[in-house]
Amino acid sequence: MSFDAHVFWSALFSWPILQGALISLALTIVSHAAGIAFGLVLALLSAARRRTLRSFAKIYIWFFRGAPTLLQLLFVWNALPQILPVFREHWFTPFLAAWIALSLNEGAYQAEISRAALAAVPAEQRDAGAALGLSRVQCFRLVILPQAIRVAIPPTANEFITLLKVTSLASVISLQELLAVTTREISVTFRFTELYAVALVYYLAIVSALMLGQAWLERRYSAGQREPVRGHTHG
Repeated sequence: MSFDAHVFWSALFSWPILQGALISLALTIVSHAAGIAFGLVLALLSAARRRTLRSFAKIYIWFFRGAPTLLQLLFVWNALPQILPVFREHWFTPFLAAWIALSLNEGAYQAEISRAALAAVPAEQRDAGAALGLSRVQCFRLVILPQAIRVAIPPTANEFITLLKVTSLASVISLQELLAVTTREISVTFRFTELYAVALVYYLAIVSALMLGQAWLERRYSAGQREPVRGHTHG
Protein backbone atom coordinates (compact mmCIF):
# COMPACT_ATOMS: atom_id res chain seq x y z
CA MET A 1 0.00 0.00 0.00
CA SER A 2 1.58 3.29 -1.12
CA PHE A 3 1.79 6.46 0.93
CA ASP A 4 -1.39 8.52 0.45
CA ALA A 5 -0.53 12.21 0.64
CA HIS A 6 -4.20 13.19 0.75
CA VAL A 7 -4.76 11.10 3.89
CA PHE A 8 -1.62 12.60 5.44
CA TRP A 9 -2.56 16.23 4.83
CA SER A 10 -6.17 15.68 5.84
CA ALA A 11 -5.09 14.09 9.11
CA LEU A 12 -2.40 16.71 9.73
CA PHE A 13 -5.00 19.49 9.85
CA SER A 14 -7.86 17.49 11.35
CA TRP A 15 -9.30 18.81 14.59
CA PRO A 16 -9.20 15.52 16.58
CA ILE A 17 -5.45 15.06 16.06
CA LEU A 18 -4.73 18.75 16.63
CA GLN A 19 -6.77 18.58 19.83
CA GLY A 20 -4.80 15.49 20.92
CA ALA A 21 -1.55 17.37 20.29
CA LEU A 22 -2.78 20.34 22.34
CA ILE A 23 -3.77 18.03 25.20
CA SER A 24 -0.31 16.43 25.14
CA LEU A 25 1.35 19.85 25.16
CA ALA A 26 -0.89 21.21 27.91
CA LEU A 27 -0.31 18.15 30.09
CA THR A 28 3.43 18.46 29.57
CA ILE A 29 3.48 22.16 30.48
CA VAL A 30 1.40 21.93 33.66
CA SER A 31 3.13 18.75 34.84
CA HIS A 32 6.57 20.17 34.19
CA ALA A 33 5.74 23.46 35.91
CA ALA A 34 4.51 21.62 39.01
CA GLY A 35 7.51 19.30 38.86
CA ILE A 36 9.95 22.22 38.75
CA ALA A 37 8.33 23.90 41.76
CA PHE A 38 8.12 20.67 43.75
CA GLY A 39 11.62 19.66 42.70
CA LEU A 40 13.08 22.92 43.99
CA VAL A 41 11.40 22.36 47.35
CA LEU A 42 12.76 18.80 47.50
CA ALA A 43 16.24 20.02 46.56
CA LEU A 44 16.16 22.53 49.41
CA LEU A 45 14.85 19.87 51.81
CA SER A 46 17.65 17.51 50.80
CA ALA A 47 20.12 20.13 52.03
CA ALA A 48 18.18 21.01 55.19
CA ARG A 49 19.77 20.81 58.61
CA ARG A 50 17.05 18.57 60.04
CA ARG A 51 17.66 14.93 59.32
CA THR A 52 13.95 14.13 58.99
CA LEU A 53 13.57 16.62 56.14
CA ARG A 54 16.62 15.28 54.34
CA SER A 55 15.36 11.73 54.77
CA PHE A 56 11.92 12.62 53.43
CA ALA A 57 13.43 14.18 50.31
CA LYS A 58 15.74 11.24 49.69
CA ILE A 59 12.99 8.65 50.17
CA TYR A 60 10.62 10.57 47.91
CA ILE A 61 13.19 10.87 45.13
CA TRP A 62 14.13 7.20 45.46
CA PHE A 63 10.51 6.05 45.36
CA PHE A 64 9.23 8.10 42.42
CA ARG A 65 12.36 7.57 40.33
CA GLY A 66 12.23 3.85 40.99
CA ALA A 67 8.53 3.18 40.38
CA PRO A 68 7.54 2.90 36.69
CA THR A 69 5.66 5.93 35.42
CA LEU A 70 2.96 3.69 33.95
CA LEU A 71 2.37 2.13 37.36
CA GLN A 72 2.09 5.57 38.94
CA LEU A 73 -0.52 6.61 36.37
CA LEU A 74 -2.56 3.47 36.95
CA PHE A 75 -2.31 3.85 40.72
CA VAL A 76 -3.53 7.46 40.72
CA TRP A 77 -6.40 6.72 38.32
CA ASN A 78 -7.57 3.35 39.69
CA ALA A 79 -6.31 2.97 43.25
CA LEU A 80 -6.42 6.52 44.59
CA PRO A 81 -10.24 6.73 44.40
CA GLN A 82 -10.45 3.54 46.47
CA ILE A 83 -8.24 5.05 49.14
CA LEU A 84 -9.73 8.55 49.12
CA PRO A 85 -13.46 8.70 48.25
CA VAL A 86 -13.17 12.38 47.28
CA PHE A 87 -11.50 11.26 44.05
CA ARG A 88 -14.59 9.30 43.02
CA GLU A 89 -16.38 12.48 41.96
CA HIS A 90 -16.97 13.51 38.36
CA TRP A 91 -14.33 16.26 38.55
CA PHE A 92 -11.57 13.65 38.77
CA THR A 93 -10.86 13.38 35.05
CA PRO A 94 -8.13 11.44 33.21
CA PHE A 95 -6.32 14.74 32.56
CA LEU A 96 -6.28 15.60 36.27
CA ALA A 97 -5.14 12.10 37.20
CA ALA A 98 -2.35 12.25 34.63
CA TRP A 99 -1.32 15.69 35.89
CA ILE A 100 -1.08 14.45 39.49
CA ALA A 101 0.90 11.35 38.57
CA LEU A 102 3.29 13.04 36.16
CA SER A 103 3.83 16.04 38.47
CA LEU A 104 4.77 13.79 41.38
CA ASN A 105 7.04 11.78 39.14
CA GLU A 106 8.61 14.83 37.51
CA GLY A 107 9.27 16.42 40.90
CA ALA A 108 11.70 13.62 41.74
CA TYR A 109 13.73 14.14 38.57
CA GLN A 110 13.66 17.92 38.82
CA ALA A 111 14.82 17.66 42.42
CA GLU A 112 18.07 16.10 41.24
CA ILE A 113 18.48 18.76 38.56
CA SER A 114 17.84 21.56 41.06
CA ARG A 115 20.11 20.00 43.66
CA ALA A 116 22.99 19.76 41.18
CA ALA A 117 22.37 23.31 39.93
CA LEU A 118 22.36 24.76 43.44
CA ALA A 119 25.47 22.78 44.36
CA ALA A 120 27.24 24.23 41.30
CA VAL A 121 27.03 27.73 42.80
CA PRO A 122 30.21 28.30 44.85
CA ALA A 123 29.69 28.55 48.60
CA GLU A 124 31.63 31.81 48.54
CA GLN A 125 28.65 33.41 46.81
CA ARG A 126 26.52 32.83 49.91
CA ASP A 127 29.22 34.22 52.14
CA ALA A 128 29.63 37.27 49.92
CA GLY A 129 25.89 37.89 49.93
CA ALA A 130 25.84 37.74 53.72
CA ALA A 131 28.82 40.12 53.87
CA LEU A 132 26.85 42.60 51.78
CA GLY A 133 24.02 42.52 54.29
CA LEU A 134 21.59 40.36 52.32
CA SER A 135 19.22 38.13 54.25
CA ARG A 136 19.23 34.39 53.49
CA VAL A 137 16.08 34.76 51.38
CA GLN A 138 17.47 37.76 49.49
CA CYS A 139 20.77 36.00 48.92
CA PHE A 140 18.98 32.95 47.56
CA ARG A 141 16.67 34.96 45.31
CA LEU A 142 19.16 37.53 44.03
CA VAL A 143 22.47 35.67 44.03
CA ILE A 144 22.08 31.89 44.16
CA LEU A 145 18.93 31.25 42.14
CA PRO A 146 19.89 33.22 38.98
CA GLN A 147 23.20 31.36 38.77
CA ALA A 148 21.53 28.00 39.42
CA ILE A 149 18.96 28.65 36.69
CA ARG A 150 21.71 29.03 34.09
CA VAL A 151 23.04 25.61 35.07
CA ALA A 152 19.59 24.02 35.19
CA ILE A 153 18.23 25.21 31.82
CA PRO A 154 19.76 22.51 29.55
CA PRO A 155 18.82 19.46 31.68
CA THR A 156 15.41 20.97 32.44
CA ALA A 157 14.70 21.41 28.73
CA ASN A 158 15.78 17.82 28.10
CA GLU A 159 13.44 16.68 30.86
CA PHE A 160 10.59 18.59 29.20
CA ILE A 161 11.21 16.72 25.96
CA THR A 162 11.23 13.40 27.80
CA LEU A 163 8.03 14.31 29.61
CA LEU A 164 6.32 15.20 26.34
CA LYS A 165 6.95 11.69 25.10
CA VAL A 166 5.96 10.15 28.44
CA THR A 167 2.50 11.76 28.17
CA SER A 168 1.68 9.08 25.59
CA LEU A 169 1.42 6.65 28.53
CA ALA A 170 -1.66 8.53 29.72
CA SER A 171 -3.63 6.77 26.99
CA VAL A 172 -3.93 3.79 29.36
CA ILE A 173 -6.23 5.85 31.59
CA SER A 174 -8.35 6.99 28.63
CA LEU A 175 -6.78 10.41 28.15
CA GLN A 176 -7.22 11.37 24.50
CA GLU A 177 -3.73 12.73 23.96
CA LEU A 178 -1.91 12.75 20.62
CA LEU A 179 -0.89 9.10 20.38
CA ALA A 180 -4.24 7.85 21.69
CA VAL A 181 -6.13 9.87 19.08
CA THR A 182 -3.75 8.70 16.36
CA THR A 183 -4.27 5.07 17.35
CA ARG A 184 -8.04 5.58 17.36
CA GLU A 185 -7.95 7.04 13.86
CA ILE A 186 -5.79 4.15 12.65
CA SER A 187 -8.30 1.65 13.97
CA VAL A 188 -10.86 3.24 11.63
CA THR A 189 -8.77 3.89 8.52
CA PHE A 190 -5.92 1.36 8.86
CA ARG A 191 -3.59 4.02 7.40
CA PHE A 192 -0.63 3.32 9.70
CA THR A 193 2.10 5.09 7.74
CA GLU A 194 0.26 8.34 7.11
CA LEU A 195 -1.15 8.72 10.62
CA TYR A 196 2.04 7.77 12.42
CA ALA A 197 3.80 10.30 10.19
CA VAL A 198 1.31 12.95 11.29
CA ALA A 199 1.94 12.19 14.96
CA LEU A 200 5.68 12.37 14.32
CA VAL A 201 5.32 15.78 12.68
CA TYR A 202 3.47 17.13 15.72
CA TYR A 203 6.01 15.75 18.18
CA LEU A 204 8.93 17.12 16.17
CA ALA A 205 7.25 20.51 15.82
CA ILE A 206 6.72 20.80 19.57
CA VAL A 207 10.26 19.66 20.36
CA SER A 208 11.72 22.06 17.80
CA ALA A 209 9.79 24.97 19.32
CA LEU A 210 11.07 23.96 22.73
CA MET A 211 14.67 23.84 21.50
CA LEU A 212 14.30 27.37 20.13
CA GLY A 213 12.90 28.48 23.48
CA GLN A 214 15.78 26.79 25.29
CA ALA A 215 18.32 28.58 23.10
CA TRP A 216 16.58 31.92 23.79
CA LEU A 217 16.61 31.32 27.55
CA GLU A 218 20.28 30.38 27.51
CA ARG A 219 21.14 33.55 25.58
CA ARG A 220 18.99 35.65 27.89
CA TYR A 221 20.57 34.38 31.09
CA SER A 222 24.05 34.45 29.60
CA ALA A 223 23.55 38.07 28.52
CA GLY A 224 22.34 38.95 32.00
CA GLN A 225 25.22 37.19 33.69
CA ARG A 226 27.00 39.36 36.17
CA GLU A 227 30.29 39.07 37.83
CA PRO A 228 30.15 36.95 41.00
CA VAL A 229 29.17 38.87 44.11
CA ARG A 230 32.24 39.68 46.12
CA GLY A 231 32.70 41.26 49.47
CA HIS A 232 34.18 44.74 49.57
CA THR A 233 37.84 44.95 50.45
CA HIS A 234 39.26 47.86 52.38
CA GLY A 235 42.48 49.47 51.31
